[in-house]
Amino acid sequence: MTKTPEQLRSARYFEPDDFRSFGHRSRMSQMGYAAEEYRGKPVIAIINTWSDLNQCHAHFKQRVEDVKRGILQAGGFPVELPAISLSESKVKPTTMLYRNFLAMETEELIRSHPVDGAVLMGGCDKTTPGLLLGATSAGVPAIYVPAGPMLRGNWHGKVLGSGSDAFKYWDERRAGNISDRDWAEMEVGIARSYGVCMTMGTAATMTALADVIGMTLPGASSIPAADANHIRMCAAAGRRIVEMVWEDLTPDKIQTEGAFRNAINVAMAMGCSTNAVIHIIAMARRAGHAIGLEDFDAASRKVPVIANIRPSGERYLMEDFYYAGGLLGLLTRLTPHLDLSLINVSGQTWAQSLEGAEVYNDDVIRPLDNPIYAEGALALLKGNLAPNGCVMKPSAAAPHLLTHSGPALVFDDYPALRSNIDRDDLDVTPDTVLVLRNAGPLGGPGMPEWGMLPIPKKLVKQGVRDMVRISDARMSGTSYGACILHVSPESYIGGPLGLVRTGDIITVDVPNRSIRLEVSDAELERRRVETPPPAPRYERGYGWMFSRHIGQADQGCDFDFLRTDFGAPVPEPAIF
Repeated sequence: MTKTPEQLRSARYFEPDDFRSFGHRSRMSQMGYAAEEYRGKPVIAIINTWSDLNQCHAHFKQRVEDVKRGILQAGGFPVELPAISLSESKVKPTTMLYRNFLAMETEELIRSHPVDGAVLMGGCDKTTPGLLLGATSAGVPAIYVPAGPMLRGNWHGKVLGSGSDAFKYWDERRAGNISDRDWAEMEVGIARSYGVCMTMGTAATMTALADVIGMTLPGASSIPAADANHIRMCAAAGRRIVEMVWEDLTPDKIQTEGAFRNAINVAMAMGCSTNAVIHIIAMARRAGHAIGLEDFDAASRKVPVIANIRPSGERYLMEDFYYAGGLLGLLTRLTPHLDLSLINVSGQTWAQSLEGAEVYNDDVIRPLDNPIYAEGALALLKGNLAPNGCVMKPSAAAPHLLTHSGPALVFDDYPALRSNIDRDDLDVTPDTVLVLRNAGPLGGPGMPEWGMLPIPKKLVKQGVRDMVRISDARMSGTSYGACILHVSPESYIGGPLGLVRTGDIITVDVPNRSIRLEVSDAELERRRVETPPPAPRYERGYGWMFSRHIGQADQGCDFDFLRTDFGAPVPEPAIF
């Protein structure tokens, strides 16, 4: 044990014989707590992102009690502190608008209260990075409890994957191949339990990467939400955080640069969501490490996709991944690409944590010499259309579109796209490059998941299911297709995407990592001078603050004033 009871952070609030501490103790008595319940013990904040409108976290009302049980078993004192709940499917215009809000709330909840450690309860897409960003800046011992994937979907005996099959069958409905009754049946069959998307979407990606970085109990991210092992994991996390407080095992000792490089390599092997790029860059930089787009591209060149999970894979879902050995099984296959000397929240090295881990199905988790895709999940492209880079998921795209040149069809915003994409007279062919702009961090606002632009209805009816699509938006990790995203700088602030005109030729060369607008520099400069500045999205409130401080996609979309290098560390609050 490194810390003594007198050194606990909570002791500053409860132990002095002064008027202010009298007030703290008397108010604890007001809530029915005896002094011996909390004095001299680690006080553990449970940051709970449960809400009645967050389907992914519907079980957290019960799971928080399991976490509390573990904390009490280990001699700690649990306190539940609710935080904003970001339901990916319900929060508008996008949860990405509020990721940094959750990060700030998490940091300040921890800093302002008499707590010695934190359990972070999340899972739905932006809750993982939001909670971890805040805990990193707060600096107290912290452990992440992932919500876990939901059960497989089902329709007419077919397995359905959240998001991916919704997109797939929506196009079949638009083409007239399935009925309204079929669609209604899928609506109640595709999401059959609480938990996050069971495809390798953003939620499954980010909880797995939190695991690899070392912030969850090893392998916790793979456990299905409805599995009894999830209950036991929650209690175990509660017990472990108390030990971490005594050991003074803080995030900075776990979240090393090597931990993030391990995470990037695993992301490539998993067929990760494109959103991982933004979140990992932000998380690494908040931890003080200069991770950037180039690190993802370098990993993509050497680490193949071996997790046969949709949407990069064709058959399996996260439940199958768990039964096949889960994240720990996957890591045993990636040891040539990992630094196993690093520690995780268990206090052990990854080499120790992987002892006994196995793969039980070689088709779900492939060997390195039999991947589902020879390179990593993502490719980072640059060129005159994206000087600071853009992201593509070639493992989930039609192979013939990885080198492509075609005329642009430009939509200035999402309403224009929606009102025109199904027109029978739309001037579009399978070679057309669909372009959506004004959908980035500032333009969206919040960089919504609009990047999987729908295939025009006239082409869907002809059997077309993929074409090149380019935007400064993001897309759901459950999405697929030849979608080029996160174009930076975004069009709203004058990026070249805002200068594209319908009919311009765009050339994409994924093997050579290039994207080019075939228009001369002189013509682009002429267009730039003629383009008026956009109207502001917000003139008050949180959106106003967001608009003035949000970074671009290639920088992780963190607020400038939250970055580690912005100023001196925030001291402990004064207690007067």
